[in-house]
Amino acid sequence: MAKAKSAFVCTECGAEYSKWQGQCTSCREWNTLSEVRLSAARPGAGHGGGGGSAGRGGYAGAISREVIDLANVDLSEVPRLSSTFEEFDRVLGGGLVPGSAVLLGGHPGAGKSTLLLQTACKLAQQRKVLYVTGEESLSQVAMRAHRLQLPTQGLQMLAETSIETILGVAEREGPDILIIDSIQTTHLEDISSAPGGVAQVRESAAALTRFAKQSSTVLLLVGHVTKDGTLAGPKVLEHMIDASLLLEGGADSRFRTLRGQKNRFGAVNELGVFAMLEHGLKEVKNPSAIFLSRTEEQAPGSLVMVVWEGTRPILIEVQALLDDSALGNPRRVAVGVDQNRLSMLLAVLHRHGGLFTGDQDVFLNVVGGVKVLETSADLAVLLAVVSSLQSRPLPRELVVFGEVGLSGEIRPVPSGQERIVEAAKHGFRRAIVPRGNAPKHSPEGMEVVPVDKLADALEAL
Repeated sequence: MAKAKSAFVCTECGAEYSKWQGQCTSCREWNTLSEVRLSAARPGAGHGGGGGSAGRGGYAGAISREVIDLANVDLSEVPRLSSTFEEFDRVLGGGLVPGSAVLLGGHPGAGKSTLLLQTACKLAQQRKVLYVTGEESLSQVAMRAHRLQLPTQGLQMLAETSIETILGVAEREGPDILIIDSIQTTHLEDISSAPGGVAQVRESAAALTRFAKQSSTVLLLVGHVTKDGTLAGPKVLEHMIDASLLLEGGADSRFRTLRGQKNRFGAVNELGVFAMLEHGLKEVKNPSAIFLSRTEEQAPGSLVMVVWEGTRPILIEVQALLDDSALGNPRRVAVGVDQNRLSMLLAVLHRHGGLFTGDQDVFLNVVGGVKVLETSADLAVLLAVVSSLQSRPLPRELVVFGEVGLSGEIRPVPSGQERIVEAAKHGFRRAIVPRGNAPKHSPEGMEVVPVDKLADALEAL
């Protein structure tokens, strides 16, 4: 019998080494190497093997043994399957692609299983769906479906954690959609480590992905996250799958945001918004409406900005609070934006705006728990800070966007015209924007104020 081999894999970047060492030379992280026991190669190994070339053949689908000119590759678009949720389809880039592997991650209680169960029950009325549960019993899943008032007729269920058994049932049943809840509970018999370990997660995902691509089955995997919010398991897991989605939402909020972190079939910066209600997740088709639920009395430090998420603009309120600091080193607290960028913007405000905040504690919050990843929020952040510093409320009908440079210039941002139009649809009547984004003809009832410098924006207030 062939001797089992082992390797050492970095849990941060997926780099492999033949022996253990303290530091990964690829990502420079310490104590991240874990031993992975590789099964011996078996002649004619099928989907369940973690071993030789026979078991790994066809990982990328149909293998072409001949060299083909790129110009002669068939470009016929693969028809997508709707997930029955428009917001889910938006993040996926238009729907589920046959033969694709999608990883859905999130904190416990975020709603991963609820979202996939709702999707599975609705798709089962038209397609053949196999739902494999490894964390809950079949009765628990049935109770949840009954509580959510979902149609349960036609959905095939399997309570199993063995990859060999799962693939055997999948080959026999031939489903269009295969859901695994979750990948951390599955295991291969040839690997001695416990389920959830680096070796099991890696090889189980590889076997399932290989089956999905060879059979044109849509594979949906549920993944756990670590305490810092990253997907658990080796980084190579994210390289194997085609799309990686993260469902976020605090325990004190009924809203959930679905964001794409990797997508081979669409944009990675798409954002889907759901509301957790009594009967499960309901999609929010107009996210700006929930993020703009403001009080009647306008307070200093509150301002609306327009951010671009994927293929649509979203209006979000940003709030700033400045207070005299009793500490030698004033605090800078930012929720929803990069804290280092906030410190940089405060330095620009002092140098080019003439306003000193070095003796103030600065607190910044993006309403709704949204994380703003683009620089178009710079100008809105600074104007909200100025409003709180001077205790002067800003007009409710004012909207702002623009990137602020270190020399105080206001730089244009992508899709400026669409942002202004979206603001006009929601009743905003005045906009301070970079001059490069100023339209030739402003929307009816909208006054657009183009600015070149931070000083110009402060004067426009």
